[in-house]
Amino acid sequence: MIASETLSRWQTALPFWISLLLVPLIWLSAMAGGWWLVLVPLSTWWAFAVLDGLTGPELQNADPETPDDDLHWYILLTQIWVPIQFLTLFGLIWCATHSTHLGTVEKIALFFGMGVLSGTIGINYSHELMHQKGRTERWLGDILLAMVLYSHFRSEHLLVHHRYVGTPRDPVTARYNEGFHRFYPRVLRQSLLSSFRAEREKLARRDLPWTDPSNPFWRYWALQSAMLLLALLIGGWSGLGLFVVQAGTAIWQLELVNYVEHYGLTRKHLGDGKYEHVRPRHSWNSAQKASNWLLINLQRHSDHHYKPDRRFPLLQNHTDDAAPQLPYGYPVMTIAAMVPPLWRRVMNPRVRAWRRRYYPEITDWRPYNRAANPLPRQSVSR
Repeated sequence: MIASETLSRWQTALPFWISLLLVPLIWLSAMAGGWWLVLVPLSTWWAFAVLDGLTGPELQNADPETPDDDLHWYILLTQIWVPIQFLTLFGLIWCATHSTHLGTVEKIALFFGMGVLSGTIGINYSHELMHQKGRTERWLGDILLAMVLYSHFRSEHLLVHHRYVGTPRDPVTARYNEGFHRFYPRVLRQSLLSSFRAEREKLARRDLPWTDPSNPFWRYWALQSAMLLLALLIGGWSGLGLFVVQAGTAIWQLELVNYVEHYGLTRKHLGDGKYEHVRPRHSWNSAQKASNWLLINLQRHSDHHYKPDRRFPLLQNHTDDAAPQLPYGYPVMTIAAMVPPLWRRVMNPRVRAWRRRYYPEITDWRPYNRAANPLPRQSVSR
């Protein structure tokens, strides 16, 4: 176990700061243009897939009782990323719309790369920030999500996904045999509706209408409008279009990861709308070291759902006797998800093995495959 005093050292946190290297990389590609524009996608997807193979898994766990005072360097990383991403995004909009060295296709490629950055790093860091209790960190998470026009993700994630993961009420749990290209439009539509419904029901329990100022959707809409207006003011209609390109790319990146994290894993229906409690076995786990540096331990997802309030350096790795394991890290698995026949060939046997191991008593999986079991009660525990 990694002791608290070891975690408190900046040298221990340093590998997670590798994400900052992507910022000068995208500026280099913006200045050079041409084939240099593939640097960011190659660095996040392919380079870390290779690094995972070279570094192997990280099986050691940190002391989960480590106080926040010993996690300064980890907390600082997620907080300073907000102004860094803001300046990078809007600086690139100004650069692309006020210079002549980039053609139209190159500009789109540049903001595709920016979307990879704001999706792979930005939304992931917003996920860490939104789970914290402090108002400052939650606001920083909201600002990051507004930069990709996906603010409702906070409400959907905290009020719907964590409560109802692995049940028919959770849009984000990818169904067995559901290809990503079917999952993606479904989750875009259902997540927006379910997040708004969750906030409306939360207000209704206090006898308040959805129009009450405390509804966070007012903040979401205001922040997103401000981001769109700023892009328009800086770069005109072209700048606005490039902003939307990066936002769409970031959302795609997020939902690719969501697809991978829970594919085919369902909680057992106990009857009468009751489901078993969430356990580590209801999320796919990956211990790959390098991609967990980039993704701040997001791949230790089994523990995140088991203990949602843990900060990322304290997330525990669960071995295959407690949680199902992905064969590779997210960089490889998200690419495989884009090719449904390949995905099914790799993952369907693993889902079936998971079912035989944990739920041999279930003989008919068709209701689970179709998300046709009864909706869970509103009081389902996390």
